[in-house]
Amino acid sequence: MKIVALAGGVGGAKMVFGLAKAHAALDLTVVVNTGDDFDHLGMRICPDIDTICYTLAGLANPDTGWGRFDESWNFITELKALGGDDWFRIGDKDLATHVERTNRLNNGQPLSKIVKDFCDRWNVKQHVLPMSDQKVATIVCTTNNGELPFQDYFVKKKCEPAIKSFRFDGINNADPAPGVIDSIEQADVIVICPSNPWVSIDPILNISKILPYLRQKTIIAISPIVDGKSIKGPAAKMYSELGIQPSALAVAKHYKKLIKAIVIDDQDISLADDITRLGIISFNTNIVMKTSEDKLNLGKDVLNFIDRIIR
Repeated sequence: MKIVALAGGVGGAKMVFGLAKAHAALDLTVVVNTGDDFDHLGMRICPDIDTICYTLAGLANPDTGWGRFDESWNFITELKALGGDDWFRIGDKDLATHVERTNRLNNGQPLSKIVKDFCDRWNVKQHVLPMSDQKVATIVCTTNNGELPFQDYFVKKKCEPAIKSFRFDGINNADPAPGVIDSIEQADVIVICPSNPWVSIDPILNISKILPYLRQKTIIAISPIVDGKSIKGPAAKMYSELGIQPSALAVAKHYKKLIKAIVIDDQDISLADDITRLGIISFNTNIVMKTSEDKLNLGKDVLNFIDRIIR
């Protein structure tokens, strides 16, 4: 079976890890959001790509879900001591990734080629593709803090400002990275990971050349909201501030024109009938991935559900 997963950071990484572990021979391609990427301390930082790659490589910090396992913090400690900007914490192992990526980008290598080479070196068997080689920047438009680059909103201000809309700068000039369209065309099914619909998945969907190919495929989403709350991150807060009651039903409505089915948590079984009335098939299971076993079990459940859907 060939699957293309659309993914953001931690939630997406957990899901693709579960899929990979559930079926060792699975042909899995992960198309990753790059709207969160930004320049910091002279380096190009790609948070979602790194989280996906570190997780699939077995290098991720299992406690945070981001960054590297057994990390040290000498660089950021010394930077702070010198009066430097330390709001975005970069560990020493992580620093090497950013420095080498930036050096290669400055020498003219496209991001997709760099990601492939890093994955080869980390022994990542799955195909990890940035959504685009062109820069796209997610801008969060807030009610009282103006327009904020995503990492300023997410990390520096800890998601505290109230949001009113989003903008993806550069999206009109962004082409799908090499391999993205071919992977979608060859896929048996597309999985939208339990990532933030607004700022992790929408940037991918807003690349105009990608959407027509997605519309031809069977697409299954996994809700990032359980019992009205985000599994991780500010998705539920964003729904509320946009005047939408956060729920798995709201996620289904968000993707209504695109998806055939959605996986929701057992706690949200009461929403199944409302989802069905949207013309979307629902399947419930435990989608809260706290342990490696949870990820594996969800991966198995999603693959079994996919098998039933495409048959």
